[in-house]
Amino acid sequence: MKNILILTAAYLMNCLAGNAQLTEAVNLPNIKTTQLFPSGNQLGYPVLSLNSSDRLELHFDDLDGNVKNYSYTYQLCNADWTPVMLSSFDFIKGFSYQRINTYRISSVAFTRYTHYSAVVPDNNCAPSRSGNYILKVFLNGDTSKVAFTKRMLVLDNQTTIAAQIQQPFNGEIFRTWQKIPFTVTLSDRLQVMNHLQQIKVVILQNNRWDNALVNVRPTFFAGKKLDFNTEDQIVMPGGKEWRWLDLRSFRLQSDRVAKANYNTRSTEIFVKPDVDRSQQRFVYYRDINGMYTIETTESLNPYWQTDYATVHFAYIPPDNVPFANKDLYLIGQMNNYNLNDTAKMTFNNDTRAYEKTLFLKQGYYNYNYVTIDQTNKKRAASYEYTEGNFWDTENDYMILVYYRALAGRADELVGITHVSSLNGRKGIQ
Repeated sequence: MKNILILTAAYLMNCLAGNAQLTEAVNLPNIKTTQLFPSGNQLGYPVLSLNSSDRLELHFDDLDGNVKNYSYTYQLCNADWTPVMLSSFDFIKGFSYQRINTYRISSVAFTRYTHYSAVVPDNNCAPSRSGNYILKVFLNGDTSKVAFTKRMLVLDNQTTIAAQIQQPFNGEIFRTWQKIPFTVTLSDRLQVMNHLQQIKVVILQNNRWDNALVNVRPTFFAGKKLDFNTEDQIVMPGGKEWRWLDLRSFRLQSDRVAKANYNTRSTEIFVKPDVDRSQQRFVYYRDINGMYTIETTESLNPYWQTDYATVHFAYIPPDNVPFANKDLYLIGQMNNYNLNDTAKMTFNNDTRAYEKTLFLKQGYYNYNYVTIDQTNKKRAASYEYTEGNFWDTENDYMILVYYRALAGRADELVGITHVSSLNGRKGIQ
């Protein structure tokens, strides 16, 4: 038991301190369904190769339903998402911001909104260096009026990364955690004199930054090759396959919908109450790892011809008793995994269940529940009391390698690789 407590503490210390600094957020209540993804792939992470023809799609809705002047710009950040001490002229080529000119008023929908979209980067405004970027969307040419922000990555690939997923050797976490050993081979273009200072590594589970492993240090290194194979820094709780909600049609209710109220100008969806899954046997099924897609089963344009609904979620705790000294949160890409009031559930003494209401667009959603100990200042989220952790869970891991020159003023992103926990598993394709 002592060993697992030490590992848990080490895991929490390695998690990104993003709970105190949100770098991806929606600042205006009229802005909904913000998306940034590779062209044609809603489930892809927004990554661009430096000086390539790669393009991202930016989408969002303004519920005010009129036409406004939105623009976007970039902010280069270090590996820990702190802004770099550089002028925008040092990392943006062309104009410092670009106006969003493509928009469409909603139709065939009760909810009136204006859908905006853009292709990023524009030829007149593009990142000129590799690294972490914050895409800022703002109003009326005033960069202080930020409507929302999104993360994106620009890669200048100068590494070779070989990774796999293993079960940990520690018997206390053997069945519940996953280990991500990997090696990094640096190219000759990188002048590395001090590996510990110049190279930084981050591991993401299912594209999430709220529980990312940072400051991962190599077990040993020789020349241009770094090996990462420790049991205290590269292990993560496995979680469980994500819960799902199919809202691609409001007329044809899916299996997770308990009932729906159809009013003359709005729709209400009541999701079947959820319960604790931590003690249930693990069952594998394909999910989308906490993400969502905007789509419809009808032949409509999903971006400006689909509707919104008020969606009611409910979670019934064991014995209908609220968690002692713990807060319950509903998380997923739909709320940017933010552990704040937009995700916090409220216990209803009349129904003896936790409840949360979200305003969601038609699509397919993954979500889960986590608890946070009220006495934990790190605000670390746990699946222990809601979903459980299982080695068998399918998770996608993304390994990011950053480099800083000896006289450099910003971290450069020089390597990315993806590895699934199903890779190499017999009987699973």
